[in-house]
Amino acid sequence: MGWRTVVVSGRAKLDLKMNHLVVRKDSIVKIHIKEIYILIIESTTVSMTMALLSELSREKVKVIFCDEKHNPFGEITSYYNKHNTSLMVKNQIAWKPNFKVGAWTEIVRNKIENQAMLLEKNGFEESLMLRGYLEELKQGDSTNREGHAAKVYFNALFGMDFSRGMENSVNAALNFGYSVILSAFNREVCCNGYITQLGIFHDNQFNQYNLSSDLMEPFRPFVDEKVVELGPIEFGKEEKLAILELMEEQIVVGDRLCSLQNAIEIYSRSIFDAIEEENLSLIKRVCYEL
Repeated sequence: MGWRTVVVSGRAKLDLKMNHLVVRKDSIVKIHIKEIYILIIESTTVSMTMALLSELSREKVKVIFCDEKHNPFGEITSYYNKHNTSLMVKNQIAWKPNFKVGAWTEIVRNKIENQAMLLEKNGFEESLMLRGYLEELKQGDSTNREGHAAKVYFNALFGMDFSRGMENSVNAALNFGYSVILSAFNREVCCNGYITQLGIFHDNQFNQYNLSSDLMEPFRPFVDEKVVELGPIEFGKEEKLAILELMEEQIVVGDRLCSLQNAIEIYSRSIFDAIEEENLSLIKRVCYEL
């Protein structure tokens, strides 16, 4: 599996040569395909060959395309990433509702835990309210503790006037980071033979990535922490590169310290195993430190 996050900005031509991505600009850069985890095409002035796109897809490299404002708007998702995809999709359709509900409960619990930890790290007393919401969490989050926690959490981090619907540099940074995390989860869902449309909790007919939207929830606070550190007055190339570095930062999954990129793989597999084997104790917790 690759480990590099590659960003191509400005006018460039991309092609394939001897299993290498070749980036042709004023100078030529070559990167072996197997080293690449995510490829982000940040400019609409980039051209690519079909031979390259085919090889990237074959090697399960997630390719993300950005629009004229340099914001992610789409990605390549391969049809087949595992030899028994048809079987895995049948299993996915047959996942038992009670184990899906149980898995979602643990996902929400882990998300609120990480939000509370981030508030504690930054000295916000509102972390105590989130700890209280954890005590009140019911099966399937039937009382929407996640929503209540989110309001308290974002207001503490970014101010009482902050709203996720506002157009500003903070939300631009958050959206960019979430898009990258979502794409990484899309890759893992497909690599494990499942389809992204069928979620555990998310069930929006207009969302192609319902399952990935479920899985990524406990990882959102890692993006939030990076945005807090950056405190972006504007959101440009330097800020985007700083957020992309998040994929290589160390976090804990289960009892193991690893890069966030590897944690996404391990965590995804733990959720799938827990539902398939009907054993919720298999779900691995993700957090900041041991």
